Amino acid sequence: MSEHLTEIIVFTVLFLLVSGMGFVAARWRRPQDLASLNEWGLGGRNFGAWITWFLVGGDLYTAYTFVAVPALVFGAGAMGFFAVPYTVIVYPMVFLVLIRLWSVSHVHGFVTPADFVRARFGSPTLALLVALTGIAATMPYIALQLVGIEAVLKAMGVSGHLPIVIAFAILAAYTYRSGLRAPALIAFVKDTLIYLVILVAIIYIPARLGGWGAIFGAAQEKFATTPAKGDGVLLGAGNQWQYVTLALGSALALFLYPHSLTGVLASRNRDVIKRNMSALPAYSLLLGLIALLGYMAIAAGVRPVGGDSNTVVPRLFDMMFPDWFTGVAYAAVGIGALVPAAIMSIAAANLFTRNIYREYLRPDATDAQEAQVSKLVSLAVKVGAVLCILLLDLQFAIDLQLIGGVVILQTLPAVALGLYTRWLHPRALIAGWAAGMGTGLWMLYTIGNPATGKAHFAGSAFPLSNLGLETSTTVYAGLLALAVNLAVAVAGTLICRAAGVARGADTTRPDHYHADEGDPRVKDLDLAGST
Repeated sequence: MSEHLTEIIVFTVLFLLVSGMGFVAARWRRPQDLASLNEWGLGGRNFGAWITWFLVGGDLYTAYTFVAVPALVFGAGAMGFFAVPYTVIVYPMVFLVLIRLWSVSHVHGFVTPADFVRARFGSPTLALLVALTGIAATMPYIALQLVGIEAVLKAMGVSGHLPIVIAFAILAAYTYRSGLRAPALIAFVKDTLIYLVILVAIIYIPARLGGWGAIFGAAQEKFATTPAKGDGVLLGAGNQWQYVTLALGSALALFLYPHSLTGVLASRNRDVIKRNMSALPAYSLLLGLIALLGYMAIAAGVRPVGGDSNTVVPRLFDMMFPDWFTGVAYAAVGIGALVPAAIMSIAAANLFTRNIYREYLRPDATDAQEAQVSKLVSLAVKVGAVLCILLLDLQFAIDLQLIGGVVILQTLPAVALGLYTRWLHPRALIAGWAAGMGTGLWMLYTIGNPATGKAHFAGSAFPLSNLGLETSTTVYAGLLALAVNLAVAVAGTLICRAAGVARGADTTRPDHYHADEGDPRVKDLDLAGST
């Protein structure tokens, strides 16, 4: 550990500095009272363009992304770059959804996507399923933020779980105190550090390794000698469909995660969202540069600490940078875990409070009581994330996050399509959710990996040969599960309509609220398919 003393000091100082900012955030843009979900959980719904850009960007591009994407490129090559196209195509798609969702949510006071589903379809059961799905998909995501911190600690020679427990205890304390304002303020520092480290790395490291020709040559040489058929600096015929469907499925899932919607709902107005959807692709450029670190690690001869591929990037920094700047780079990764973990815990807590506690346990809860319950649940969520790392095999946590993407996709018909049409019957949506969830989990269960000896949950690439087709093509399991979900929802709706099955009232339409005709939100509130 003594050989990493400078790195540890720099990392600790920056980590504590940013943590202090988290506590100070309670006084930043301070409202008269933090005792409501609008203030504690959504920052007063008053964040402007710059704050929202850093908040949403810091929320989506996490510490796990920082270490996992280059690690995938290091191990599999071109397949790891799927993250770049999916973060490019996601923004035009969600542009059509999020502006409308923002308008409806601000007028009706919705805090979670399940709030919208409850009002739109008049079905508390469907809203409960959306809330439980969001919590289930978010929990392992929070745990995986610890992976980024743990990878850095391993690279610095720090062993044991105590540092991680301390880091998340600090995170829990300032999130409890400041709510969404804490990650919003910290996001400025986090993203500045990440941009600085990556820009330096993309110039400095290739210069030390003999240029990009040498880097790509070393990667090509490595993959040419491996027994795996799917790796390489170029995609092969067998994994192109997996690449395309994984990128598309990941894009569809990204803004269905509750923490993604939380950052958007905190925006001041519709124009803020429009500008952010136009500017956020800048992060995709950064992600492309981050992915290239995987090839640099190959050229540098990096060996993961203890066989943990997530330590590839920290080890590369340790080999290439002077100690003081390595400490800065480690801090960028560590702080990169704080912002998304805070937002995720707040989003999960809001789902529990609004769609379980208030709906089923205490319908007459006051704003202050809601805020207090949400604060306590956010603490419980973080404790659960730490226990997941302490008590479970780390690979199991990664498997849970893999399942999370397939799981959250099953809320797309109710949340995204529900913004444009109410044609789908709520009972049919429930049936579609169950069919899609069951299909997705079955497919993930059947996916094995002989190289690692895992028979189940070893990836998301579902072989079409498992369906009796004579092909070696694989596709993303989440998209197939979503297709089953939609097919069952459509068929179920036709049956329910033919049988005259009653449905709940839609309380999201303009006739349920009063506003000036010039209010730009009115056109978004005129949702289609009222019957």
